[in-house]
Formats: sequence, structure tokens, C-alpha cells
Amino acid sequence: MHWPFCAAKCPYCDFNSHVSREIDQKRWLRAYLSELDRYAEELPDRVLTSVFFGGGTPSLMDPEVVHGVLDRIRQLWPQANDLEVTLEANPGSVEAGRFHDYAQAGVSRVSMGIQALNDRDLKRLGRIHSVEEARAAFDIARNQFERVSFDLIYARQDQTLEDWRAELKEALSMAIDHLSLYQLTIEQGTAFGDRYDRGLLRGLPEDDTSADMYAATQEICGAAGMEAYEVSNHAKPGAESRHNLIYWRYGDFIGIGPGAHGRITVDGRRMATDAERTPSKWLHAAEGLAPLEERHPIDPLDQAGEYLMMGLRVSDGLDKTRYENMAGQPLNADKLRYLTEIGMIRETRHSVQVTEEGRMVLNAIIKELLVE
Repeated sequence: MHWPFCAAKCPYCDFNSHVSREIDQKRWLRAYLSELDRYAEELPDRVLTSVFFGGGTPSLMDPEVVHGVLDRIRQLWPQANDLEVTLEANPGSVEAGRFHDYAQAGVSRVSMGIQALNDRDLKRLGRIHSVEEARAAFDIARNQFERVSFDLIYARQDQTLEDWRAELKEALSMAIDHLSLYQLTIEQGTAFGDRYDRGLLRGLPEDDTSADMYAATQEICGAAGMEAYEVSNHAKPGAESRHNLIYWRYGDFIGIGPGAHGRITVDGRRMATDAERTPSKWLHAAEGLAPLEERHPIDPLDQAGEYLMMGLRVSDGLDKTRYENMAGQPLNADKLRYLTEIGMIRETRHSVQVTEEGRMVLNAIIKELLVE
């Protein structure tokens, strides 16, 4: 469920997020419910394992909207006994009463965008909260939800390896069971991208320093019992994001909201769905039961490529038989042997897993194994 609105646009963000003075939340609820009904007609009786409110900043949603969406979902699909319901939140929009109401509505997990644990870097990242507000918001979340994750960004301007090691240890002293730790990437079309192109984004670490930060992340989190189960995600055993694992394991998911992507299987055919990105256009179309959505079948070889790109991100790796069933051919044995010899992958009878060293050059490994 994509909520496309933020209180402010962060300069590094290339997500489909928008700043709007006025949001008719009841109107958005009606549109979400209409889309849920439409998908339920097409995909009845599927067992639902997770719901993820992403954004944007879903913690700007009125609790009544979250409640209404989850009530309708319960009516439309049978749910797994351990249904996971995650809501993304930014510290600047956290209130104790609002979080209590989200929990009452059925949210079981919160993912907080803290991003940095010093005020200078928060300001550079365009964040509208302080470290003090982030800690207060985290305490509120911890008192309301059993499962709380938060995000940090590293390889920031003027950040040293020792800075990051100290900050990560501080984060681990706060963390409950899950951390998402992302290296800062400069995306075209963002404010940071424009500054970088003009030579105005100074102080970014060299590639070797960024690599050292990644290695330190694995070492420190591993020692704290929060191993990486995916390239940028760390959790205690059993606390992995079940929703995100659906993406990485190439399961089916519905994408609802402006710019939302989906992967669904209809009559045995795997389909990609891409919703209209502009919030006003999506809203108007959803109200009229005529969604602006592109949909196309994914041919088996492309499915295998998507599964390869997703499956190699996670620690349990790629199922070789599943890949072969999609692609109609096995992975290239010579390339697997070469990547094993140089320490980039581990190959078992049933799976291919990327090593810790390999994760640092994951894109190169994927490129090596992709079928043209």
C-alpha cells in the first residue's frame, strides 16, 4: 500500500513521494478500498501473509485510513496465522496517540526512517527531525509494537570509518531485532544528484572507505547477533521482514497506490503491474474504477532474470531447480565454477549463495550470471 505524501522531500530520495498542503484522507481511503475490491475479484482465496504501508511517509496517514484498509483486507482474503502488518514512519510525524491507534487497527511492526544519529548529518540529509526526536519516537514505537526496525544511511559526507563504527554500535544499543543499513547512493533526478553533477556535494567517502564501512557493518552486526539476511538488512533469527522476503524470494504481491509495482500470477501467467505515478491521476482513476495501470506478462527467461537478481540478495540464496524451471536451462556451470574459485559464491547441490565478499560486488556477479 503506497502512501505518496511526505512533509518534505529529502534530497537523496528518488521514491515517488510528494509534498501537498491538503490531503483529503477520506477520499484516499475510498480509492484504496476500491482498488482492494478490484484485486480481490481477480485474485480470490489467496492466503495473505503480509501488508506493508510504504511511502512517502505512511505515518502521516490518519489512523482511520489504516483501520479502514485493514478491515477491508480482513474481509477480502484469508490471512496467515502470523500475518505481518508493517507501517513505515518518520520520527517527525510520530505521536503516541497515533501509534496506539495504528496498533489497535492491526499494525504489528513499524519501520522507522531515523537515517543518522547526529543532528549535523540529519540536517545535511534534509531530515526534519532531530536525534532527540528520533530517540523519543523510537521509545514510543517500542512501547506500542513488539517489532520495531529502523533505517540508517552510511557513507555520508565527511563520515569516517570510526564515525560509522561508533554510530552503528550506538544504533545496536537501541535496536530491538531488526536494522536496515543502506549506503548512500547518489541518484539522478534528486537534489543530491544535481549537486553532485555540479561538483557541490563534497566530502563523500572514497570507494575503498565505503567498502570498509560495509565490512565493518557485517562484523559489528554479526557480533551483536544481528547477521545480514539480505545485503542491507540485519535481524535476529526469526525477526526478518517477512514482507520484504516475499520480494526477494520472488513471491506474488499486489501493489496499490500511485507508482506501486506488483507481481501477480493470473491463470498460471506471471504478470507485472505498474500503477500511474501521479497521485491526482491515480486517485481520480481509482475512484472511477478504471485504474491507470500498465500490465504485461513476464516471459519465463525474464522471470528467471528477476528471480536471480532478487534471490542472490538474501543469505539463503537462489534455488537452482526453481531457476532452471523458469529459464528452461541451468545456470552456466563454468561461470559458477569460476565465481566459486574466486570466493564470490558458495554452491551447494540445491542453491547458490553469495559470500560476504561477493555481496560487495553483487551487481557484477548478477551481470556475470544473467542470460543475455
